[in-house]
Amino acid sequence: MLIPSHIPTQKIENPLLLEKGIHLFVKRLDLVHPLVSGNKFYKLKHNLIKAKEEGHSQILTFGGAYSNHIYAAAVAAKEMGLKAIGIIRGEETLPLNPTLAFAKEKGMLLHYLNRSTYRSKNTTEVLEGLAAQFGHFYLIPEGGTNALAIQGCGEILSLDDAQFDFVSLSIGTGGTFTGIASSLAANQQLLGFSSLKGNFIHQEILDLLQQHVNSPPSNYQILDQYHFGGYGKHNKILVDFIKDFYLQTGIPLDPIYTGKMMFGLFDLINKGFFERGTKILAIHTGGLQGNIGFNQQHGTDLDLS
Repeated sequence: MLIPSHIPTQKIENPLLLEKGIHLFVKRLDLVHPLVSGNKFYKLKHNLIKAKEEGHSQILTFGGAYSNHIYAAAVAAKEMGLKAIGIIRGEETLPLNPTLAFAKEKGMLLHYLNRSTYRSKNTTEVLEGLAAQFGHFYLIPEGGTNALAIQGCGEILSLDDAQFDFVSLSIGTGGTFTGIASSLAANQQLLGFSSLKGNFIHQEILDLLQQHVNSPPSNYQILDQYHFGGYGKHNKILVDFIKDFYLQTGIPLDPIYTGKMMFGLFDLINKGFFERGTKILAIHTGGLQGNIGFNQQHGTDLDLS
């Protein structure tokens, strides 16, 4: 059974925050579990419980070669006594990168689909082919976002978090954002920083809210200008920001999600987006395992803790 650790909320001390009169706190979901980090803990929790309740012996899910979801699903399934099959986008590359090597070490069976077939992964034809190859399985979508994942992410905010004026987090597939939106206090604003290039994310979030939230909130805003070129893209400015933030706070960030969110948040603070006295809660959604592979790929030295 997945058991969460105590989740600390850490206040950030910074000259800019003092100058602007902003109170910034980070909810450290990266510490919720030693290996099933951040929002992945909440996305997987109810899915794995349902898989067990329905009598499944294995799960099957999808992800890229450096996927936080694949990494977390391998551990979580093992802890729940389930076999795990990871369908990986692209061709196998040996030696395995740290993410896939870890997943395999935890017992996940890795199976590769070429990019063309992978794009059709949700079709009946592809899913039936996988069932014929691997037997019956409980399906968890890429990134883990479904109704049960959104239910789990609705448990991230506590009653104590209602004191904050703004809640901020990064957006990938939108499941965590939707879950948090469903539990937002009436007096709060929700800010989502998209890690993906393009304005399509606005409609995708609206669709998720209308589908999964009884009374979709209007008190949210999506920022789509802090993607640094698109998913997985970065530059020296972002990397330097992440390193400086760690030196100042002791909080590690990743360059795919949390680093872009925090960079965007500080940029908005610097530009006077928030009124003096505003209290902001930034959600640290984990994903730090990817820093190992990122460092290997790019010769950086981002913190791995």
